[in-house]
Amino acid sequence: MNTQGNVVAAQHKFASKREWDLIQAVQDGDKQAYNRLYQQYIGQVYGLCFRLTGEKMLAEDASQEVFIQLWRKIGNFKGDSKFSTWLHTVTSNITISYIRKQKGWLQKMFNIEDSVAMNAEAEESSSSVDIECYVARLPERARIVFVLHAIEGYRHEEIATMTNMAVGSSKAQFHRAKQLLKEWMGYE
Repeated sequence: MNTQGNVVAAQHKFASKREWDLIQAVQDGDKQAYNRLYQQYIGQVYGLCFRLTGEKMLAEDASQEVFIQLWRKIGNFKGDSKFSTWLHTVTSNITISYIRKQKGWLQKMFNIEDSVAMNAEAEESSSSVDIECYVARLPERARIVFVLHAIEGYRHEEIATMTNMAVGSSKAQFHRAKQLLKEWMGYE
């Protein structure tokens, strides 16, 4: 079977010739092409990292990690999907892994959250606060599931695989996120 023909067919289906040429140049080690790819996608990558982490500094660090890994793993992109779709998946996976590495073992193990500070922030908020601010305040697991399901469109089965949690846990975290958002936004 000629897989090269499939890749060529995929690139015509999923990417413009210009984007495909750019990706191939990066795969060949062209640092200027990589810089152009970085400039083209940094906004989307940072936005997803911020929605997943809820913190500017973590999002910046996670975005940097995504592009470090992108340089190392760009050869894995074969053109079977749009590059932006592949990059979105890579970004989600790397950011989730990055969040796990940043949390202390005890906090991660028992999912300890600073609920006192979170409740104080909720009381101080006004109705003019953007939804992104509310999402950023969600507890980590609830925020990740909410962003991946409600904003990015992943199914709970996919989220469960990405985050190493049960499907039921994903659904419960999503429900928790919705309830907190309703409460904070004054809909309950």
